[in-house]
Amino acid sequence: MRIDIITVLPELLKSPFEASILKRAIEAGLVEVYFNNLRDYTTDNYKTVDDYQFGGGAGMGMMVEPIDKCITKLKSEREYEEVIYMTPDGETLTQGIANQLSLKENIIILCGHYKGVDQRVRDHFITKEISIGDYVLSGGELGAAVLCDAVIRLIPGVLGNETSALTDSFQDNLLAPPIYTRPRDYKGWQVPEVLFSGNFPEIEKWREEKAYEHTKKRRPDLLKD
Repeated sequence: MRIDIITVLPELLKSPFEASILKRAIEAGLVEVYFNNLRDYTTDNYKTVDDYQFGGGAGMGMMVEPIDKCITKLKSEREYEEVIYMTPDGETLTQGIANQLSLKENIIILCGHYKGVDQRVRDHFITKEISIGDYVLSGGELGAAVLCDAVIRLIPGVLGNETSALTDSFQDNLLAPPIYTRPRDYKGWQVPEVLFSGNFPEIEKWREEKAYEHTKKRRPDLLKD
């Protein structure tokens, strides 16, 4: 899988990919991540990527031309199945979206800034708009990092245990059940006996029941369907 991130702040994005699971996935050749500096596609000496809005109004907008040049160059080199724009008014990121994107070969992620991008970018280049929540950040870089983490960890071979990602919260519209580790008894706080029974069907049943209870209590909206 190849992910091209278009950003005006590549230095803000690099650290999440230099440690832990994302770093190992890149080093293992399971995913390629490239940071494309939008300022490299400008034409003036100041490397300007923003301008005033037509019609007036507070705040600047990202210009169409540098974005067009960057996306067009990338598309001339390979095909991309998705061109994603990170924006607060996009579709809220879910596990289902991450699952779908993990099956793609090449994707572009455009990080928004200022008041957003020129609408013509959204009309003519963007295939999917994604938000990580109903709040506004200074830019789309942190959202892009969240999206990449959610997607990359699903690629076969990234996690040590292939089934680990399949039992995460939200995979079946349920939150994950409780987990317990050693010691068995800590300050009188006991681990449920069923987990020591060796009866794996019973353990699985217990986990399913706890997942349902957990979801009903904390995220009942997930059970509506």
